[in-house]
Amino acid sequence: MRKAEARPRQHDHPGGAARGQGPSDGGGSRPSLATPGPMERPAGLMLEPSLYTVKALFILDSFGQRLLAKYYDDTFPSTKEQKIFEKNVFNKTHKTDSEIAFLEGLTIVYKSSIDLFFYVVGSSHENELMLMSVLSCLFESLSHLLRKNVEKRTLMENMDGAFLVVDEIIDGGVILESDPQQVMQKVNFRVDDSPLSEHSVTQVLQSAKEQIKWSLLK
Repeated sequence: MRKAEARPRQHDHPGGAARGQGPSDGGGSRPSLATPGPMERPAGLMLEPSLYTVKALFILDSFGQRLLAKYYDDTFPSTKEQKIFEKNVFNKTHKTDSEIAFLEGLTIVYKSSIDLFFYVVGSSHENELMLMSVLSCLFESLSHLLRKNVEKRTLMENMDGAFLVVDEIIDGGVILESDPQQVMQKVNFRVDDSPLSEHSVTQVLQSAKEQIKWSLLK
């Protein structure tokens, strides 16, 4: 009759723990069955799911050089440490056909296109499918932005828009959106019939200038 364990986040109530035990309980000397202490938070439930599922996202060229990078915590607090990490990741992944790697206690999912390498980084206990959904959304959104020419030259020509795409997908490590069409709508791009130089797009890009200045590699 330990029904209380199956109920989500039951609060302790002194004297009321034996509720449902029947009228004959009478509040006797038996210990309360609904106050088992540690049993309320079994070991498997100690780590509650976190919204902060992404630690970093970056795009490298075919030489492992940074083109775009966003870090969302202080795992790698300096640009120097970030670049060393990116180089290590590139060396481990650029010649493999896999889509996932584990390095320095982190989970890394990645994808390549022509002369670009896309990476999304999470902690070792993060859901790999969640990270893959971010990677897929990033790639598809940039594919729309770059008119299917997902390569270094076109990315560099549209870097402002690329940063806006990233910011619509992730904010402070929190995944905001995983639908590429929704991402593109939010940055005011008309995927099918509007040119990239549309004035309304320019206005949207202008609002992100300051953030981009701090995000770009100096």
